[in-house]
Amino acid sequence: MTSSQWLKPIDTAHNANAEIKFEEEEPLSPGARLLHAPQFNCCIIGIMGLKTKFNIDVIKQGLKHTLIKHPRFSSNLVFDPKIDGKATGWIRTQVTIDDHVIIPVVNPNTDSPDQFLEDYVSNITKTPMDLSKPLWELHLLNIKAKEADSIAVLRIHHSIGDGISLASLILACTRQSANPDALPTLLINNNNNNKRKITSIRSSLGFLSCFLGLLSIFKMLWNTVIDLVMFMATLLWLKDTKTSLKGGPGIGSTPKRFIYRTFSLDDIKLLKKALDVTINDVLLGITQAGLSSYLNRKYGEIKGGEAREDNLPKQIRLRSTLLMNLRQTSTIEDLAEKMESSTKQRWNWGNAIGIVIFPFHIALREDPLDYIRNAKARIDKKKHSLEALCSYILVKIVLKILGSRVIGTLTHRVFSHATFSFSNIVGPKEEISFYGHPIVFIAPSVYGHPQALTVHFQSYMDKMTLVLAVDQDVISDPQRLCDDIEESLRLAHKAIIEQNHIMS
Repeated sequence: MTSSQWLKPIDTAHNANAEIKFEEEEPLSPGARLLHAPQFNCCIIGIMGLKTKFNIDVIKQGLKHTLIKHPRFSSNLVFDPKIDGKATGWIRTQVTIDDHVIIPVVNPNTDSPDQFLEDYVSNITKTPMDLSKPLWELHLLNIKAKEADSIAVLRIHHSIGDGISLASLILACTRQSANPDALPTLLINNNNNNKRKITSIRSSLGFLSCFLGLLSIFKMLWNTVIDLVMFMATLLWLKDTKTSLKGGPGIGSTPKRFIYRTFSLDDIKLLKKALDVTINDVLLGITQAGLSSYLNRKYGEIKGGEAREDNLPKQIRLRSTLLMNLRQTSTIEDLAEKMESSTKQRWNWGNAIGIVIFPFHIALREDPLDYIRNAKARIDKKKHSLEALCSYILVKIVLKILGSRVIGTLTHRVFSHATFSFSNIVGPKEEISFYGHPIVFIAPSVYGHPQALTVHFQSYMDKMTLVLAVDQDVISDPQRLCDDIEESLRLAHKAIIEQNHIMS
């Protein structure tokens, strides 16, 4: 299907912007106010590899009739006239697409297109967003990189929405390549079915069901108390061990470099099935293993030891921050329907984000599968805790009483006392097209928070893409870290086969 054919279902008889009715100011959500604090100014980067050269006219028309119909993508920030730089709300405006679509002049025959792409995206992080227009931009690069014939780079200020909501909205702008009228379909989490089975069994056990319910509540309260004590300790004084992964003061405002690597999703699913865990458990486990290998080599270089030896100090404290979306996210179908509608829509939108601090156990283990088992045990405790909800409530209370600068400083302390951020987003099962342009890979990440490393996983078709956002002054060899995480997956896969968990 050509890119021009993609436009046929869209009614272009009217100007999408002309229908905007200028409304009263809408106040910023607590999360959006936090993300505009000077100490915590975050943006999302999304790199998409396109299978064909881009058609700029088709992409612009597609944006006009989908993305900018969303109020956050067609609203300007409103600032407090009494306090310089303090954002207070959003107000709808008329969007000029050419102000948001950037096409740099590049040499399509450059000797190192992958390096050019890395440098280009890194340079984007050096430039603050223009706050006088809606806070998003799309860069289109006419270069061949990785497996793609051209590259699209989205930059969106994080105050526009949380990562899950924004990912859903972008996917609602795409269609299946094989069926241009169909929206993407996502991998279904079978754990929900298992939970329903457990609930059904418990409901038939009478008194025992009540006892198990009370035990579960007590367990959740106990986990919450422990997590809140650790959260407050982290806020006040508790810092991670100083390693070659941890950034120092001012790290949030330094340029970041984005490195990505693609794995087989089938290998991850095999581990998931064999160990009876989730895909997220596997990703946490191989990340834990990769970080352990990387740090062991770094400590070995300092000591002059060999990489095969155990060079790790005892009891390294290394934790990640996890941002948990607490708002019910609209489905892709719902978002697509609202963008197609010509009437005013009510959008369930905003940043309702809780912070969870997740500890990684850094050590060398004989059995590669132990990293996954350990990660599962730790994340299961977090699932039975109200840490995310409590941290969100705490942010709202402090923000209301003391303002965005104070909450920005406190949140900055929590993130800077941990080592890195971790996230994982589920993507489409089939190939999708961005306004008629088939997508080869998707590599999103974030920058602006006070950490030298962000680890993100994004599934797409039969692939899993690992994306590292790093400060190269701290982590000078991010490709080696990618190698270590990839090798951890290979070793875990090999161990499953050798231990006869499944038939090879």
